[in-house]
Amino acid sequence: MRQKSIKKILISGNEAIAEGAIRAGCTFYAGYPITPQNELIGYMAEHMQDRGGVFIQAESEVAAINMVYGAAATGVRAMTSSSSPGVSLKQEGISYIAGAELPVVIVNIMRGGPGLGNIWPGQSDYFQATRGGGHGDYRCIVLAPANVQECYDMMILAFNLADQYRNPVLILGDAMLGQMMEPLNTSTKFVIKNVDKSWALTGCKDRKPNIVKSFYMVKGDLEKFNLKLQKKYEALQAKEERWEEFLVKDAKLVLVAYGSMARIAKAAVKTLRLKGKKVGLIRPITLWPFPKQAFKKPKDKYLVVEMSYGQLIEDVKLSLSVNAQVGFIGRAGGGFPSEEEIIVKANKLYNG
Repeated sequence: MRQKSIKKILISGNEAIAEGAIRAGCTFYAGYPITPQNELIGYMAEHMQDRGGVFIQAESEVAAINMVYGAAATGVRAMTSSSSPGVSLKQEGISYIAGAELPVVIVNIMRGGPGLGNIWPGQSDYFQATRGGGHGDYRCIVLAPANVQECYDMMILAFNLADQYRNPVLILGDAMLGQMMEPLNTSTKFVIKNVDKSWALTGCKDRKPNIVKSFYMVKGDLEKFNLKLQKKYEALQAKEERWEEFLVKDAKLVLVAYGSMARIAKAAVKTLRLKGKKVGLIRPITLWPFPKQAFKKPKDKYLVVEMSYGQLIEDVKLSLSVNAQVGFIGRAGGGFPSEEEIIVKANKLYNG
């Protein structure tokens, strides 16, 4: 039997996200340079026009998110990207986009904070991403890739979910994942789901005019709209939870980590298994909706591993129906728990 040829290229996580977005049908990108995601915006600048899309380097992060707001209102697949402080500047626009129910993909390649911080990896934007960083009761769908292949493959999921639910989707990466280079299999067939976009602003010569807004001045109208959003979020929670399990079935201790930290945590699990310790890993892929189903059959002990000082741990505790022991190891400001540090902490919790 002749094997199918698989095209592989060596590419960074940032570039994989950009290429995945283009193949997923993104035709409008607006952004502003910031380290450590500049390879992404650079890739878009180089390739968007030749492949039928529009690239704009905006004058600011605030301008970029509002340009994407306008493009998405016309029904096209639109995207922006930035890193932590730049995404902070986008929060008002993201709130507007959620309030206008527009499908937009936003990429955050996280760095150390708070403030300008530094350009090293971080995961301290977890609350900002999963709770809605702007004002109002809204949610972004949040996806967390853990390798370069997922950076690429996850873009079709991101745009499809954005269109399906008319909701912003946030890709939450970090400087480690964005900068690392790995082989990428580009033979993935992207299936673009066609959805009804009769709501879009495409000119109204032959139809009644559409209105895209997040402004409700008649008393009671905004509350009705908020209740509509809550029903959508309940449907998302019921249908779109995603996670990976690794050696969980017989585990006495389960590590919980996402993104780059899940890679290091998985290595620690493998080492602990070789030493006879029944340890597993749960890797949330959707950070919102958080995969509560992964904790439906709770274990006695959990160890949350993250590049922040205890943000992910809150969702783990909220997902548990019993009083399991939940340990924590985390660093921030550009530091991250090493495999050795995780093993030491896991051993203490396992034997304790």
